[in-house]
Amino acid sequence: MSQTAIPFWFMRGGTSRGPYFRRDDLPADQDHLAEILISVVGSGHPLNIDGIGGGNAVTTKVAMLSKSEDDWADVDYFFAQVSVEERTVDFKPTCGNILTGVGPAAIEMGLIAPEPHETAINIRAVNTGARVRSVVQTANDCVTYDGAARIDGVPETAAPIALQFMDTVGGATGAFLPTGNLVDTFDGIDVTCMDVAMPMVIARAADFGLTGYETVDQLDADREFFDRMEAVRIKAGEAMGMSNVADSVTPKFGLLAPAQSGGSVAARYFMPWKTHPTMAVTGAQCLASCVLAQGSVADRLMARPNATPATITLEHASGQIDVVVDYALTDTGLELKSAGLVRTARLLARGDVMIPRAIWAGFDEVST
Repeated sequence: MSQTAIPFWFMRGGTSRGPYFRRDDLPADQDHLAEILISVVGSGHPLNIDGIGGGNAVTTKVAMLSKSEDDWADVDYFFAQVSVEERTVDFKPTCGNILTGVGPAAIEMGLIAPEPHETAINIRAVNTGARVRSVVQTANDCVTYDGAARIDGVPETAAPIALQFMDTVGGATGAFLPTGNLVDTFDGIDVTCMDVAMPMVIARAADFGLTGYETVDQLDADREFFDRMEAVRIKAGEAMGMSNVADSVTPKFGLLAPAQSGGSVAARYFMPWKTHPTMAVTGAQCLASCVLAQGSVADRLMARPNATPATITLEHASGQIDVVVDYALTDTGLELKSAGLVRTARLLARGDVMIPRAIWAGFDEVST
């Protein structure tokens, strides 16, 4: 056999998609693992023509699952962001959209036994240490994918998957406010640097001369804006204790503006070198936390809710996403307890993905 076959489940999770693997079907060494994932996705070509990637950062994501040895968790979720055109893999961040598919994938893989009506699965995000409780609809010993739940950015409805995120503060930097400040200024731009589910640098769109309502295509065509944003992101990343982030997808970048369509605030999310077509689940939690934090760059953009839990509706480039944030206001500021979202997922394909044996001959190194 001239190629190596690796079992995979190809799933849409939220508004992202990619292959899901059993972790023990892949080598432990991360350098070798990265080579394999680059081959699987087809990195190095804008269309990922020699792999199963989709030519966009939201379609070159990988999930690797295993039974957890953690006392709380049922499943460990290890995430990899594979680049589209660069032959690189970033193992530092996690992805909440891809996490949406972890519960169904764990059942499909036989890691979790389904319950009669719905199955609750405790997930540990290996990359950041976050804990997530996922409730998946199940019946007749299998996952139920059909349903009436709709999320913006996906054309059809599907069964709802309820996600409750815990322990999301400081996963990458160790602090809610990695710089110690609610507002920092870099290159004349005020930003809030925050680490909730995803480390982010958040600014007001108006400070870049933007409305905050631009389309994805309009933003991606504005290379002057991206150059200014990247310069700010790199300086902010260093101030956040993340060293040189020029080659890392984290921290991500977000822009805020007053709401236009009845939501809490308008938001755009960057991956970071392209505009996200919708909104990252992790980024949504960080942006919602910024909105709730008095003294952040979100001041004066909206009327903050007084009740807790609070539903923050972010208006993104393809619609809206709701984040239910359970929090408390203390003498030291905002104390986050958890964030909840409802997403959907669907199994698209399953079988074996093939890679050249020159990259990996599998665990059986004997030629056949």
